[in-house]
Amino acid sequence: MAWGKGYGKRLQKELLALQNDPPPGMTLNEKSVQNSITQWIVDMEGAPGTLYEGEKFQLLFKFSSRYPFDSPQVMFTGENIPVHPHVYSNGHICLSILTEDWSPALSVQSVCLSIISMLSSCKEKRRPPDNSFYVRTCNKNPKKTKWWYHGKQFKFGM
Repeated sequence: MAWGKGYGKRLQKELLALQNDPPPGMTLNEKSVQNSITQWIVDMEGAPGTLYEGEKFQLLFKFSSRYPFDSPQVMFTGENIPVHPHVYSNGHICLSILTEDWSPALSVQSVCLSIISMLSSCKEKRRPPDNSFYVRTCNKNPKKTKWWYHGKQFKFGM
């Protein structure tokens, strides 16, 4: 696979930033990057004073050869998927910066901060209303979903 110019340097830089100055409640799972720099697992703890306080989650980041011009694939993985109106039970996250609002100026750290913020602002733990249908019919890659954002409401299309 041909990697974009600067791809490796950018990932190395972001990896070091995440190791040395992780967002609050986030830690790079060092084992996840031992064999490949293109797939990372970030361990996450729910922020104090939120509905998710003390809960532990894992985020999976997958980087294509077009990163940073193409957003990483990001989803929750593991045993504990947060119950949240923008998180499907298969770990897919409906967050605009992961798709059409992505910019190469964003980073793994900024994605982590956005996800922490999304969880921290939640007022009620519940799944998206279309969770069952979506999980049955979606692509395994959440980036293949066509999300339609309507303020705090969203829908998906295939």
